[in-house]
Amino acid sequence: MQIFILFLIISLLSLSSFWLGRRRSLRLVSGEIRRLHSLPVYYGLYMALWVGIPALLLLLVWFFAEDKVVTSLVLAEMPPDILAGASGPDPARVSLVLNDIRNIASGASAFSPVPEIQSAALRYAFLKQISFTLVILVSLATAVLSGFLALRWVTPLFRARNRVENAVKAFMIGCSVIAILTTVGIVLSLLVESWRFFGYVTPVDFLFGLEWSPQTAMRADQAGSSGSFGAVPLFAGTLLISLIAMLVAVPVGLMAAIYMAEYAPARVRGVVKPVLEILAGIPTVVYGFFAALTVAPLFRGIGQDIGLTISSESALAAGIVMGIMIVPFVSSLSDDVITAVPRAMREGSYGLGATRSETIRRVVLPAALPGIVGGILLAVSRAIGETMIVVMAAGLSANLTANPFEAVTTVTVQIVTLLVGDQEFDSPKTLAAFALGLVLFVMTLALNVVALHVVRKYREQYE
Repeated sequence: MQIFILFLIISLLSLSSFWLGRRRSLRLVSGEIRRLHSLPVYYGLYMALWVGIPALLLLLVWFFAEDKVVTSLVLAEMPPDILAGASGPDPARVSLVLNDIRNIASGASAFSPVPEIQSAALRYAFLKQISFTLVILVSLATAVLSGFLALRWVTPLFRARNRVENAVKAFMIGCSVIAILTTVGIVLSLLVESWRFFGYVTPVDFLFGLEWSPQTAMRADQAGSSGSFGAVPLFAGTLLISLIAMLVAVPVGLMAAIYMAEYAPARVRGVVKPVLEILAGIPTVVYGFFAALTVAPLFRGIGQDIGLTISSESALAAGIVMGIMIVPFVSSLSDDVITAVPRAMREGSYGLGATRSETIRRVVLPAALPGIVGGILLAVSRAIGETMIVVMAAGLSANLTANPFEAVTTVTVQIVTLLVGDQEFDSPKTLAAFALGLVLFVMTLALNVVALHVVRKYREQYE
């Protein structure tokens, strides 16, 4: 709440400075014969940047440093015996004490049996309030001072447009660098932890092993202490569920796209397409509930009626519901690609005497095929990375089977399972999650590269 208040204050100051800079530039040009170098809006934006950026940087520093400074001041005044254990300073004890202090200061806990902790909580709340008051005053002072300094540069010959465009360019470069560094950090973390995992399990055993049982024992004399880390059952389950999902999503999504692009009137298209894309906004956990409580029992009952044994947690239920979830993805991409086919190709087909259905089958779909294939590959990547539906509908059993009526699991589900709870990242069980993540990353990256290559060929052909 405090951050929101500060951000609102800085935003109002920036808007006020924008109006002031624009007003000042208009007064200058009305009082002199010479023209302004830039439009008045650029002078206003220049003022807004000078007011907002220093205040926001100060707010960012305060956000990261305030709690550390306040807690250090509070802990420095506490008796050492409260923070120390039997053998000296205890970080766990300090963490517990700080947690009690924060709970009392925030009102989550009203009382502590230790008087020193109670007084420290009061001190903590007081310092927090002082810190918030100071940052408001300093931010206002910084914004006002920066505004007055920037106002001196608002002259008819000042190149405000160049300065604003350079600032926007620097911001975009910074965003690009953050995105690149984030990707590099993810890849490096996967590589480092996977390298540690392969120090326990060889890549051959991991990639080609047929048994997945990552539970390791606490003692070496317990059964199954070494675990089994053959990931083939996980890869098979992932491919099986993704295949079922694509068998549902591709025909339904493609037929819906053809109808909306070629047959539906404009009024119907304006209603059907938004309604269809509502499916993309439903949380995946809702699809998981639907699969576990409706689809899976329905399939099990149908199987009993016709003499088939269908598990209550099956790849079939998870795959069909996942396919329903991906239908808007395939439909939207295919619709855009089909609509982008030049109108002249359709008119040429009609001129040769072809019907609408023949034109769609022999002209439109072949022309749009590269883009449709690219969209399908992107949808496959979406299916491979899905977790919640599989957890709730397909189960956690790592069975190596091609039977869609049995329970299976996927790579993403096992990653979640391995990292749930308090884990120490020094055992093969936990490090296996990073190796699975690396394999999943490589698979989705390859699919995305192929999809982008296909779409690029399509664009080069028709743009």
